Amino acid sequence: MGENSLYRGIIKVVAITFVIATLLFSCKDDIPKADVTLVEELPSQTVEQMKLIQFSRGEVDYIVDAPLMERYTQAEIPYDAFPQGIVLRGYNAERLLETKIRADYAKHATNENQEIWEATGNVVINNYIKGEKMETDTLFWNRLTQRIYTHSLVKLTTPDMFMQGYGMESDDMARNAVINNPFDSYAIVSRDSTEISYIDTANFIGPRLKVYEINNK
Repeated sequence: MGENSLYRGIIKVVAITFVIATLLFSCKDDIPKADVTLVEELPSQTVEQMKLIQFSRGEVDYIVDAPLMERYTQAEIPYDAFPQGIVLRGYNAERLLETKIRADYAKHATNENQEIWEATGNVVINNYIKGEKMETDTLFWNRLTQRIYTHSLVKLTTPDMFMQGYGMESDDMARNAVINNPFDSYAIVSRDSTEISYIDTANFIGPRLKVYEINNK
């Protein structure tokens, strides 16, 4: 009789232990797990009305303006995103506004060997000194090599010609843009000698006003 009671007691303890273990494992499965990919997709820092100014030898080289910057430091390759667009202005040695780049979206990534800016969506590049405008959908800027390039369709308008084609490369001031595969382009063969082909309105301040000396008597 005593042995049967002891056996039933052991069976009851084992059964209770099994139930508790089952409950613990069930609770563990119900605990939500953090998704690492979601962490990488969330910005670690946001900056509104961002303005970035780069100087060289005490002079302004570039000014970058963006309504919003989002920094993703948890991504495999950390980067900055500009989801509401970006405007970059480049100044020459004479402190004149030479180049302006606008885009609907931009991304900036830096690693050990390179620093790449990628602009997408209605990208417009103006060179105000030469009076040239390029339009494309995607543009890359390698800041270390100071080159801009794209493999997409490009339209180039100058005071003397219109060109379009696929692929373009130039210095980052858009001074010597070359379209790799042009098509359906045309040039202005003749022009009225009295016509002014282009005026740099971005830096034009108008004629210098004559100063008159007024003598009060």
